Amino acid sequence: MVRFDGVGLRYDAPGGRSAWGLLGLSFALAPGEFAWLLGPSGAGKSTLLRLMQLSLRATEGRVELLGEDVSRLRRHALPALRRRIGVVFQDDRLLPHLSARENVALPLRIQGVTEARVAADVEEMLRWVGLDHRGEDPPDILSGGERQRLAIARAIVARPALLVADEPTANLDEAQARRVIALLRELHRMGTTVVVATHSETLPAAYPARALLLESGRLVADEAAGA
Repeated sequence: MVRFDGVGLRYDAPGGRSAWGLLGLSFALAPGEFAWLLGPSGAGKSTLLRLMQLSLRATEGRVELLGEDVSRLRRHALPALRRRIGVVFQDDRLLPHLSARENVALPLRIQGVTEARVAADVEEMLRWVGLDHRGEDPPDILSGGERQRLAIARAIVARPALLVADEPTANLDEAQARRVIALLRELHRMGTTVVVATHSETLPAAYPARALLLESGRLVADEAAGA
């Protein structure tokens, strides 16, 4: 499902120099697995997730996503693979000029799905995240927790095989954070591979799962649930 073999990513630094953001990462995630991505700020969590969502390409090593060797894919093949990957951001990135319902519908419309299926799938997702009563509301009048649940609905409405979430609970209180994680865990139980980056210590303790720990761009620990 997801495999990294000796993956490194180098980026340009001031003064014409370069620096390694990630170095020597090797791990594999099985289909349908849930994993925490842990580490302090600047450890490389967001960079690793950007490799998983195909917004960056590795400088060295091999990245395999959903059975595809990313380094061998031609540019025209990337959009089809991206459509199988859902992304939840810390700042939700909802479109303020669209209603909650239209935000969730957008990925399906981009894919050219029929309006009948769009309507049915969007309503199903809104019910699943507990926002079916807020469908006509714009995102800016929703609470932080509601916005993040709406972002999850938008990320999964197209039924991705892989979902990556970058600090999805960072701006939420504990009750809202637990509700968001409960949704992601439920998605995992339905068969989606889920990777969640967090700086929280309480959430991984409350919801034990495999944990990948990054420090300074390196994978320093890979622990099974309850280890």
